[in-house]
Amino acid sequence: MILLIILISVAILFLLASYIFAAKVIFPKRFGVEETFEIEKENGKIDEKLFNSWKKEEVILISPFGYRVFGFYFPATGSRKTVILSHGITYTLFGSVKYMKMFMDQGFNVFIYDNRFHGRSGGPNATLGFYEKFDLKMITDWVEAKNGADSIIGTHGESMGAAISLQHAAIDPRIKFVIEDCSFNRLDTLLAHRLKKDYHLPRYPLLPMVELICKILTGMVIKEVSPEDVVSNISAPVLFIHGEKDDFIPAWMVEELAAEKNKGPKEIYVAENAGHAKSYWTDPKKYEDVVIKFLQSNSII
Repeated sequence: MILLIILISVAILFLLASYIFAAKVIFPKRFGVEETFEIEKENGKIDEKLFNSWKKEEVILISPFGYRVFGFYFPATGSRKTVILSHGITYTLFGSVKYMKMFMDQGFNVFIYDNRFHGRSGGPNATLGFYEKFDLKMITDWVEAKNGADSIIGTHGESMGAAISLQHAAIDPRIKFVIEDCSFNRLDTLLAHRLKKDYHLPRYPLLPMVELICKILTGMVIKEVSPEDVVSNISAPVLFIHGEKDDFIPAWMVEELAAEKNKGPKEIYVAENAGHAKSYWTDPKKYEDVVIKFLQSNSII
């Protein structure tokens, strides 16, 4: 009887631990809209006066999955080049603002938006690209309708947004370039890494149960959230960026990810001394130089 009680207790703890970890993936703690604006402003990453001076259009689209997707479109006079910026997990579109001027100075229209389950967008959970890639495809549809089928559309994503951008480009040949900043290579590999690093737990047997719980609650198949498996479908130029000292998504992932792109141009920039999603602010001039040279070398600008 004692052994049975112990076994039942262990099973309950195992299921509870699996659910808690799964919930961190699909129901991440999120920052509020105004909170992120204030954080970016206080850290000098948003110039409020400059941001408010930019001509912008509020855009609300309805996802193929029924929720609203909120964004801003910043038009450049007479431009047929647009970059769509995708933010990281827990954050909002204000996390993308730091990258905007770099593209505006090169004559791009800019579209920033809140990903599913973040900011002012809807959605019951986050799936790190499983559903979000179709929202990005919908935004691309909107931009194409706005500027014409022969316009140039590219994407820039940070962290989760980078993974979304890669998964989207793999199914949307209209995308003319992708700049991914600190994407994971595979979600299951990242989760196994976090289990070991954060909780000192092995991949098995916990991760298969986490995958099952995520599948039941969202329909997401974690093994299919894998930029590494689909990047070979991208023929457009891709710039892979990663912080050398990224302690959340380790830098070795960018090497594995880039190695799988075997069609079309690719470049890798590993930012010295940069942590997770910190490559831009660690050395803004270097970052901008790398991006602009990438766009120039691929005849985007």
